[in-house]
Formats: sequence, structure tokens, C-alpha cells
Amino acid sequence: MKRRVIARLDVKNDYLIKGVQLEGLRKLGAPNDFAIDYYRQEIDEVLYMDAVASLYERNSLHEVVARTVENVFCPVCVGGGVRRLEDVRSLLRVGADKVAVNTAAVRNPKLIEEVASTFGSQCFVLSVEAKRNGAIWECYIDNGREHTGRNLLDWVREAEDRGAGEILLTSVDNEGTRRGFDIEMVGAVTELVGIPVIASGGAGTPAHLTKLFDETEASGAAVAYLLHYKKCGVADLRTAAEAA
Repeated sequence: MKRRVIARLDVKNDYLIKGVQLEGLRKLGAPNDFAIDYYRQEIDEVLYMDAVASLYERNSLHEVVARTVENVFCPVCVGGGVRRLEDVRSLLRVGADKVAVNTAAVRNPKLIEEVASTFGSQCFVLSVEAKRNGAIWECYIDNGREHTGRNLLDWVREAEDRGAGEILLTSVDNEGTRRGFDIEMVGAVTELVGIPVIASGGAGTPAHLTKLFDETEASGAAVAYLLHYKKCGVADLRTAAEAA
């Protein structure tokens, strides 16, 4: 099984940003410039996330995506502020290959079924932001700001049953810390579901990808810090992934 290396680009008001545990955001530049660079380095996929879309109840990445797909010819996934079937349709129309949905899916799980039946399961990525809460991992919404009370493992199982084609699993505890992926959490999810799982949050060295793929069945790793700050290139990450 090929392990995908995915560039995660969190966007706020047309700027690429990076934070720690989804807070303390810093502007880095124009997201399109970064996406084109990663595509030229042969990244497997580009993931755009509108960091404040759910907060303001809108997704503003249509123009960013439309510009990106003029020069980037790898799969593009877009998340943030997707609330209705029409939101999915409009993002696919401008060039997205799939959409990642968190908040709206938690509030209306039937949205998963609607998207899967209309566009196919491959278009729906369940975005999950989870944090350790006692004996369980709890799911959060609104970019890690709001508790849901939902048990992560119960939720991913339900989402798969409803037709989700993939899971983007972000560890709020590890995100931006550079201490590695939450191996225990990723492992628990990949053992439970049969759909692909992308791990996000915590990559601080290429070796963290080797550990992820060696110890879990994750199908992809979403990386931000290492690429955005040019700590390594896509080729380094791919070598690390293939070393598992």
C-alpha cells in the first residue's frame, strides 16, 4: 500500500497560516505559491483548510482552489465551512476533488449520506479534531474550539457506516508541537475502520512519518511545519514514508 504524503495548508483570509494546537496563528504567505512549489516537488495531495470558516459560517477558498488547479495537477481536498450539499457542489465545480467536513457532519450526520449518494463516497472526507479527555478521545468542532461530547471511536465508525470515504484525523494535543503524531489514537482508528485514514498533527521530523507508517495502518500523513518552513523537502518525506 502506497503511503501518501499530503501538504496541509491552513488558510485564513487568503494567507497561509501555521499555529500550535490550532491557536497562535502566524501568517506565512500566499497559499497558491506554496501549493505550486509542493506540486513541483511531486506531493501526493494538497489539503486546504479554511481555519475560520465554521466560525464565520462560510468557506472562502473557492478562488484559492480555482487558481491552484490551473497549475497543480494532483488531488486537492478542501475543508472548512462546508455545511450543505450545495457547498460541496460549488467546491467540486471550481476544481476540488473532495471535501473535508467536521462541524456540519457532527451537527447533521445525514449530510454524510447525502454527499456520498450524490457525488460518491470518495468525495466525502470526515475531518475529525480529537483530544484526549480522560479515558477517551473526544471530538471537537469549530477548529478545535468547541466540545462535542462525542467519543472519537464511536463517531468514526458511524461516519463510515453513513458513507464517508476517508478520515482526516487531527490530534489537537499534538498539532504544531513537532513531537510526532498521536500514534495511539491513529492506531485505534485505523484498527476500527476500513476506509483510508490520514494522520495530521505533530510531524516535526521526517522520522515521525516512518514511525507513523511503521506502527499504524494510516494511508497518509498530512504535513505542514516541515514543508512550510523548509525543514525538508517532499522527497525527504517520501523516503521516510517508504522506510516504514
